[in-house]
Amino acid sequence: MQRRKRHGRRLLAALCGLAALAAAAPAATAAPETASAGVEAAATRPAFRMPFVCGQTWRGSNWQGHSPAHSIDWNHYDANGTPDDLGRRVLASAGGTVLQSYYATSTGYGNTIVIGHGDGWRTRYSHLQSRDVQEGATVTRGQRIGTVGATSALYDISPHLHYEQIHDGNVVVAVVQGVSWPDYTTRYQTSTNGC
Repeated sequence: MQRRKRHGRRLLAALCGLAALAAAAPAATAAPETASAGVEAAATRPAFRMPFVCGQTWRGSNWQGHSPAHSIDWNHYDANGTPDDLGRRVLASAGGTVLQSYYATSTGYGNTIVIGHGDGWRTRYSHLQSRDVQEGATVTRGQRIGTVGATSALYDISPHLHYEQIHDGNVVVAVVQGVSWPDYTTRYQTSTNGC
């Protein structure tokens, strides 16, 4: 009787193992497709720089609940740790064509600029104090496009730059100067834009 129970347990364990392998098989075949798509997207992604003057160090925050997900809020601080980003220059993080330059009244974006970079890539810069480029303009990486502000038609906000990298209409995890900004990341980075 004991031998049958042990044999039955081994058979059950073997069947469970086969079931687990069968369940994992679709994921194993899907993984290369996903990886391939990711490689293709990465291959076409422009070499985005920080949207700030060379040598400036900013704190970027991609916080839980930030809308949309994957976007970064950038702030600059003086030597005493006091925010001093209001009015600082905002630069194009890659060259392209200005697709939108407007004041958003139905969203919280306020003064906004969207630049198209080709292959489905765009960047969005929001809450600007000023917009220095108009729709249809061609911009180069490092060109001034506006200044940091606190504009929003819906919210009372402190000065900062809201920044998004968009691919095929979806906001994606940003890669800035070769550094990935996964969700819930807060850290300092120094700009190499125009260096």
